[in-house]
Amino acid sequence: MPPHVRHSSSSTSPQSDEHTRDDRNPSLDVPRRIHILGTGSVGKLIAHSLSSVPSAPKITLLFHKPSLMEEWQRAGGQIQLTTAGVPETRSGFDAELAMPNRREFGKEIEYRDDPARTFDPGLKRRRGNTPDGSSAPRGLGADSTEPIHNLIVTTKAPSTVAAISAVKHRLSSTSTICFLQNGMGVIDEVNKKLFPDEASRPNYMQGIISHGVHSSSPFSAIHAGVGTIQLGLLPRNPTVESHDASDTAPTEPTGAPGDPSNSTWAPSSRYLLRTLTRSPALCAIGLAPTALLCAQLEKLAVNCVVNPLTALLDVRNGALLYNFHLTRSMRLLLSEISVVIRSLPELRGVPNLDTRFATARLETLAVSVADKTGENISSMLADTRRGLQTEVEYINGYIVRRGEEVGVRCTMNYLIMCLVNGKQNVVQREIDEDVTLLGKNDPIGYSIGEGGGKRK
Repeated sequence: MPPHVRHSSSSTSPQSDEHTRDDRNPSLDVPRRIHILGTGSVGKLIAHSLSSVPSAPKITLLFHKPSLMEEWQRAGGQIQLTTAGVPETRSGFDAELAMPNRREFGKEIEYRDDPARTFDPGLKRRRGNTPDGSSAPRGLGADSTEPIHNLIVTTKAPSTVAAISAVKHRLSSTSTICFLQNGMGVIDEVNKKLFPDEASRPNYMQGIISHGVHSSSPFSAIHAGVGTIQLGLLPRNPTVESHDASDTAPTEPTGAPGDPSNSTWAPSSRYLLRTLTRSPALCAIGLAPTALLCAQLEKLAVNCVVNPLTALLDVRNGALLYNFHLTRSMRLLLSEISVVIRSLPELRGVPNLDTRFATARLETLAVSVADKTGENISSMLADTRRGLQTEVEYINGYIVRRGEEVGVRCTMNYLIMCLVNGKQNVVQREIDEDVTLLGKNDPIGYSIGEGGGKRK
């Protein structure tokens, strides 16, 4: 079946309007189409799983560069997911090109004002036109003004603002964005840079994913470990005032978020939560906002230890076990994290807070994760080896920023964050300085860097 590439123009045709009206959830009066931004391993898992449910919603994949659109066409418009050694291929997806706006000197350059994005059929592809060195064709969704009501974001945390900027004009206060990412603090950055006006800001949903999945090709993934997804809807006006320890927790909207009778949440939020929890493969559940925050902080504490230490030492997760010196390092990090979390104003009044986020319990969680995933390579290590920007600013960096707010100096976490960024910068420079020479009949080639020529 040939891939369906949506050619969108600046104006919506009457036919597409009619299609949008008919393709609605009858109980919530919300368009059923779901857009997925980010086609990494998690994005492929979400798209494949949602397309497998009964009465599946229409799914649109948003690509950030033209080369991905070409890969998508070569793949036949299909996503393959292998679970327990059994591959399953799903098709019927739509695809659009949504290229992020470039930023120069802290200022964002709009798509239409960017001369590097102008498509010229006679222009040869060269470096500098787009991030992947190709010219940007218009009319493949890049100029679309079709509203997006349900958006799932699975990009890396550092790329989130740039990725959402490509579809910012298609989002409104009735839209819902679901963030399925590592780290914390992304939504604060999105609000500051993209949606400073609270009245026109989209609704937000966050998720914690524990599935083990990795990509085997651009549109194939291996579902190595079955896990869960914990989802929670965020109130539009969260309580930010401080509370005494004797006060009760900040009031939250009552009723189940997925209940259509619950008018507290936006219809698109209830629809997206209900759709994700309908998929057996995802094993998704809904949590109250405070319960989700506590679960996020538990995972963050584990990631603050496992990810940066494995990245700096260049080892698998299991190497952190049974090592006295690394255990001491873990405890120093977790002692700072414990103090910061237990001092957060939004958690005052939560029962058993001191016990749940005690240093000893956080260490138990970290050791348990390192043991269960002993043969795995952390995502931060994988990024560091390739010289890519890591998510450490949204993991240890989040603890450092929140520590400054509550008056706690997180020296160890700041040191770890700087070391990870420093190592990533060193690796990136080494990669940039490498020059690969290929002979006519030499598929292996030579790499010439500062250390002289070496066989690759």
